[in-house]
Formats: sequence, C-alpha cells, structure tokens
Amino acid sequence: MSQTAQKHSYNRPLLVLRSTLFWIWSIANTLIMAVPVLGAGLFSYNLSSDMAQVWLNINLFGLRNICGLTCKADGLENIPAAPCIVMSKHQSTWETYYLPTALPRSVYVAKKSLLWIPIFGWALAVLRFIMIDRKSGHTAVSQMITQARERLSQGMCVIIFPEGTRVPLQAPPNYRIGGAVVAEQIHADILPVALNAGEFWPRMGFIKWPGEITVSFGPVIKSEGKTAQQILQETEQWIEARMKEISKPDRFPY
Repeated sequence: MSQTAQKHSYNRPLLVLRSTLFWIWSIANTLIMAVPVLGAGLFSYNLSSDMAQVWLNINLFGLRNICGLTCKADGLENIPAAPCIVMSKHQSTWETYYLPTALPRSVYVAKKSLLWIPIFGWALAVLRFIMIDRKSGHTAVSQMITQARERLSQGMCVIIFPEGTRVPLQAPPNYRIGGAVVAEQIHADILPVALNAGEFWPRMGFIKWPGEITVSFGPVIKSEGKTAQQILQETEQWIEARMKEISKPDRFPY
C-alpha cells in the first residue's frame, strides 16, 4: 500500500475515540497508582520506584491495546551494566513512559516547575528526579552536576533530553551542551538513543496513530579525555544519523 493510500485508510473518528479512551485510562491509572507510588516512598525508594514501573507499564499496555501503538527496540545489548547518562531524542510523551522500563533504575532531569503539579509533581520528588530551574543558567548546570554524580553513585542512570523539550518533526537539531558538561565533569559515559515516537504521537497532538515505534540504543560514547563539546558532537552525530534511517515524517496526515 502506498503512503497516500495508507493515509486515506485511517478512520479518524475511531482514532479520536481510541485516543480519548487512552486519555481516560491514563488519568485513572495515575490516580490509582499515585497511592502506592507515594505511599511506598515514605518507607522505601526502591519500592516506590518499582511501583512507578508498574504505572509506566500500565500506560504502555494501554497504548498497545487501546491505540495499537507498539515498539521495537534495537541495540539493547549496548545498554551498559554500570550507571550512565542517557541522552535521548525527545519527540513525544511516549518515550518518557518507555525509557525507564528499558533501562536499569533511572531518573530524569526535569524542569523544577513540574513539582507544583498535584500528585504528578509529588511523585517526581519521591522518585528523586533531578529538578532544575532552567532560568538559572550556569547554576542549573551546577545543580545537574551535583545531583547527577549523586544519582550515579546510587546506581541510577540519568536520562537527559539534550534538546530540552519535545521537538517537532523535521525541526533542525538544537542540542544543548548542559548534559555533555555534566558527563565531562563527572566522567560519565553516554548512551545515545534515537527514536521516531513523534510520528505516531506527535508533539501537541491528541491522536495516537497505530503502528510500531522504533527505538535505537547506540554504542556507549566514552567521556574520559574529551571536552564537553566533543562529547556533545559525538552524541548528536550518532543520534541524528540514526534518525535519518528510522524516520518517515510524512507517515500520517496530521
């Protein structure tokens, strides 16, 4: 089937209905799982993190079975046994669900303002996410260095979206150096990740288009003896080269 024919084969009202059902599913899941995530956090970080994994997997289950949105991952053998910094392409909400389920215990670097969101923000605090004030400039990087070193020493991977936020399809790369500075300062290796989730769950889009997302974990990029600029350049080059191989941005009629 040609892409043009494929585009016309989708029943948009049905996709809206399925996406609405997932929205309800996700809210219900969040309200129900907030109790064990937050409650367990009063006694054990590990138990709270395990409950968060259940919450993530329930969301992914809903995406598969309600929206028909699945994934295939390659390069899983590249995920190191030792904690590292994960630098990933960020196109969609989907990868925020998926990445912690594919990696060893991990935390995100996120903007501090999210802490003000009831229930969700409380969970981020309990799960020890690295929360930074992006407006604070160099201070934000210092916060990342201190907290990333601590999380890695506790056996956690640190997930960073080097472009800072979800980027539209076909937008030019805009990698920021903060994560690479952290890697340089604490001598942490980088695991690069490319993915095309935004083609199925577009940034600012409501419809979740059925299909198979591709996630690629690249070879670990060593930071020892390299400048932050060199680390960032190697990371961007691998991710963007792989993005060209897996991307089909005209896949759906947005």
